[in-house]
Amino acid sequence: MNYQKPIHNIFNDLKEIDDPGEVATYIPELAGVEPDKFGVHLTTLDDQHYSMGDSDEKFSIQSIAKVLSLTFAYKMEGDYLWQRMGVEPSGAPFNSLTLLEYNNGIPRNPMINSGAIVVCDILISHCTHPKAELIEFIRNVSGNRDIHYSDRVAESEKRTGHRNSSLIYLMKAFGNIQNDIEEVLDLYFNLCSIEMTCRELARTFLYLAGYGSCPYTSDNVISVSKSKRINAIMQLCGMYDEAGEFSFRTGLPGKSGVGGGIVAVLPNHYSIAVWSPKLNPKGNSFKGMEFLERFTTETEASVF
Repeated sequence: MNYQKPIHNIFNDLKEIDDPGEVATYIPELAGVEPDKFGVHLTTLDDQHYSMGDSDEKFSIQSIAKVLSLTFAYKMEGDYLWQRMGVEPSGAPFNSLTLLEYNNGIPRNPMINSGAIVVCDILISHCTHPKAELIEFIRNVSGNRDIHYSDRVAESEKRTGHRNSSLIYLMKAFGNIQNDIEEVLDLYFNLCSIEMTCRELARTFLYLAGYGSCPYTSDNVISVSKSKRINAIMQLCGMYDEAGEFSFRTGLPGKSGVGGGIVAVLPNHYSIAVWSPKLNPKGNSFKGMEFLERFTTETEASVF
């Protein structure tokens, strides 16, 4: 299918609409992003590319990177991973302390902050040089050496990351953090600081459209079974406490970040990334949600 026409039409329809969202301000480095940026890129498994707008401009992917750290940890930890976190939708804000205490320090899923912090703890237990090994894994999955942590974003998050500090201390009290707290938080803040373009992001997530296989290197990033489970987690938990709404509207596994990005996959077909920095009250890109709903409706393609 030629996706350029629906991407072009939907993008132009949405470009000038009134966007009631607001740029994330609680991370100072994100507060200064130009709010009207808007980009889309779709990459198919047979290496066809379709894009519009600011699709080649790097932005902070934030929590989208949690899918990549989960993949890396899942490869090493296997199913033991699920003894330390669940796979259920949170139904609460992504940084909820109440839910974490109610569940005795076990995060509801790996896509919320507490779950991703546990994933970072697991990586530190397995890796000699966690930060270097994680970014190397992501570069290999993406087929791109030009992917880096952003020192300025990571430092900005550290200065304002008091809520995440509360989460990790609470989990430590319940025995669900095994390594040094500051080292775990440093890895987590760096993970969230990674910058990519829509093009790079769509290409990186193709392995989840290819059932664990990277189509441009023929490498198996992860097994078919684990790929299925990661896609299921994105479908159920990838949009914080708006996951049900996103699934209802788009019918695709997806993951958002407070930098305004959303990536979604249609298994056996494509990966698509949308970036628009203004967020709705749930912390998801307003235009990104609108675009993906209209796109799957017009193309009549989803996992359902």
